[in-house]
Amino acid sequence: MVVLKFLKILVLAVLAGAIVVLSLANRGPMTLQLLPEDLAAFVGYNQSIELPVFLVILMGVGVGLLIGFIWEWLREYRHRADAARARAEARQLRAKIAREGGGSQREGDDVLSILDKGQGPRQIAR
Repeated sequence: MVVLKFLKILVLAVLAGAIVVLSLANRGPMTLQLLPEDLAAFVGYNQSIELPVFLVILMGVGVGLLIGFIWEWLREYRHRADAARARAEARQLRAKIAREGGGSQREGDDVLSILDKGQGPRQIAR
């Protein structure tokens, strides 16, 4: 268990180091434009921003992760809904068993079950 925790910290440290090295190597400015130049000239609207290259790369990775997480969450909706229905059904069955006194041990014996329900020989003879 301790080895796995150490390995996890080591992997995260290497990943953080790689991100820092990537950021230092790509500090140069980059201009991001909302529209291509020809289309911006035609529309008459040109929005642009200047950012360091490493920030553009990290934002791209972050947006990709976010889209992936949302995609998986939507894809697994059916499984979560099925699990919620199963939990609700199990809860209802537990409540039913609790209301009925935990179930009778005589349920397997038809004669004793009839006697427990009050449908014994006395009611039949009347």
